[in-house]
Amino acid sequence: MALLPSIVELVIILVNGNIGAGVAVAGAFSLVRFRSAPGRGQEITGIFLAMAAGLATGMGYVGVAILFSLLVSGLNLLLNVLGFGSDAKGMQTLKITVPENLDYEGKFDDIFKRYLKAYTYDEVRTTNMGSLYRITLSVLLKDNVSTREFIDELRTGNGNLDISLGRMVDSIDSL
Repeated sequence: MALLPSIVELVIILVNGNIGAGVAVAGAFSLVRFRSAPGRGQEITGIFLAMAAGLATGMGYVGVAILFSLLVSGLNLLLNVLGFGSDAKGMQTLKITVPENLDYEGKFDDIFKRYLKAYTYDEVRTTNMGSLYRITLSVLLKDNVSTREFIDELRTGNGNLDISLGRMVDSIDSL
């Protein structure tokens, strides 16, 4: 996402003063954005970079297209290596199912304090026609913690219902 402004800038420079090219580019970009499956920011950046390079090449600026593609690709690689924009390192998603008659608020706090560095409640929803609650949390485990012991302790507190612990899924990173 940090590289999209530079790609848009190249497109604006290329179509400066050419109304026909501007309308064609706007149509092409809108088709790519609204006629394709939602993707991550990096995928959209790649598509827009390819379109900008194609536009530059089509207008006769082959050197500009090559130089710009190499520059943006290098910056993209550098940002990925540095982990720019990824603040969820080590974070996992914990889902706990509890019966409707269990007062889950504060029920697991002592277990969380022993096993987790940080946690936030993301969602509480009913399942199984309202007879169960599914609690979803973002958690960061302490170092050298046994996930088996952590899940076993949670399991004894939730009546041996479903518990899952896994990597976070990027559902917010789409445009």
